[in-house]
Amino acid sequence: MAMRQRLIVLMVLVGMLSAVSARAEVRLAYVDIQRALNECNAGKHAKVEIRGKVEQITGKLKRQQAEVQSIQDELQKKGMLMRADQRQNLQDEYATKLRDFQQNYKNVQEELRQKDSEMTSAIVRDLATVVRNIGEKDGYTMVMEKGQILWGAPGIDITDEVIRSYDAMHVPAGSLGEQPGARGGAPRAGGGNEINLGGPQSSFGSSTTQKRSSISR
Repeated sequence: MAMRQRLIVLMVLVGMLSAVSARAEVRLAYVDIQRALNECNAGKHAKVEIRGKVEQITGKLKRQQAEVQSIQDELQKKGMLMRADQRQNLQDEYATKLRDFQQNYKNVQEELRQKDSEMTSAIVRDLATVVRNIGEKDGYTMVMEKGQILWGAPGIDITDEVIRSYDAMHVPAGSLGEQPGARGGAPRAGGGNEINLGGPQSSFGSSTTQKRSSISR
């Protein structure tokens, strides 16, 4: 499906460029948005912030998981020796803490995905503005995203120029680009900040490989 989409894009571009070439010189370039996200200062700062948040949340969840595991171990080792009411109380406590842990795990995964999406979108909007400015200044007919083309000569890769230009502006992330909805919005981010606690209790969420840009990649 991805290859088919790229071929369709390529055919559309060929048609557009054929029409343009009859009137003016064609100048093409492409940008690796994922690399720009990874290497620009705003992307590096965002990655550090996200990782710090992941570490903080992981610590809290591990402590909560340890409480659940402790009760489970006690039930397995001493449950048969307890009075029925004591065993029932401990089982109820275990069920409650396990349910709370599972819900918290789900909530923080969603929180991290949302944070990743917001920060990525802000930087991508800025990069789109920088690309547009460079394209207009240098007279490019079209600037494409690397992931949407089959092949491009290294000489028309302007990713480094985009990164340098963006970093030189020293602006807060998201201050250059248009807000989502103005022109269809920025690409959605993939969720790359899955928390891995280890052990059987950490499988409540699953990660799907995303092909869109994300600061967590």
